[in-house]
Amino acid sequence: MKTRGTRAPAVLRGVVLGIGALAFLFPFYYMVIGSLQREPDQSVAGAFPQPGNLTFENYVTIDARLDLVRSVINSGIFTGGVILCTVVFATLVGYALAVLQWRGRGAVFALAILVQVVPFQLLLIPLYVLIARSYGLADNYLGMILPFAISSTAVIIFRQYFLQLPQAIFEAARIDGASEIQLLTKIALPLVRPALVTVVLVTFIGPWNEFLWPFLITKRADLQPLAVSLANYLTNVANSTANPFGAVLAGAVVLVVPIAVLFVVFQRHFINTDVSSGVKG
Repeated sequence: MKTRGTRAPAVLRGVVLGIGALAFLFPFYYMVIGSLQREPDQSVAGAFPQPGNLTFENYVTIDARLDLVRSVINSGIFTGGVILCTVVFATLVGYALAVLQWRGRGAVFALAILVQVVPFQLLLIPLYVLIARSYGLADNYLGMILPFAISSTAVIIFRQYFLQLPQAIFEAARIDGASEIQLLTKIALPLVRPALVTVVLVTFIGPWNEFLWPFLITKRADLQPLAVSLANYLTNVANSTANPFGAVLAGAVVLVVPIAVLFVVFQRHFINTDVSSGVKG
């Protein structure tokens, strides 16, 4: 009786979690199924279409209209540039705030927290004037990347992880003649790999899904990332296709798949974030 009593809550918890998982995954399933339907069916029955109604024609259609491969490459360049700049600058600033001793670092950290409460939309006009008119970087990858080159969230993440590292490690390395760059690259970063992976994944989501800023800064279709290309397709040419609903869903699937794959591959790094275990080892 005691065994059954202890198993019942576990079974109930498993059932509830299973139902929640199905409810969470159903929109993604419906998106994939909708992207494969030749004849659109937006009713509930459309979630379970006939096999003869499934095809890849929608992917071919949207690729022909907006050059899907080129749009994905543009998104990759935009996102990769943002990730590279964010990791480099955030590690340097986070290390300076956590390890180095200098006057005013508390004020700088407070400013990094304060920046997070400022909506990005409030900065769009001055950023556009600065980057497009003053720097002349409209219709340019660098113009897309610059506003996202450093993230206060990434700075805070790295700072908190660096604070967990024993200061004795850095003092011993300094006595041995190591420079601060060597301390950062050879000692600090290897011990905070979970933070590095977390920052990369969190940073990836923003520029990969970003629409408003690339839409403002780019007018050339061959430079626009996938999110902007999909919006232009939906506005301009979707009504001229036989199945605009399926074509838009096909583009959405292409937009979502890289994010889903990254989280599936690196999800264990979100679980194993105990830096102290790496320090003790």
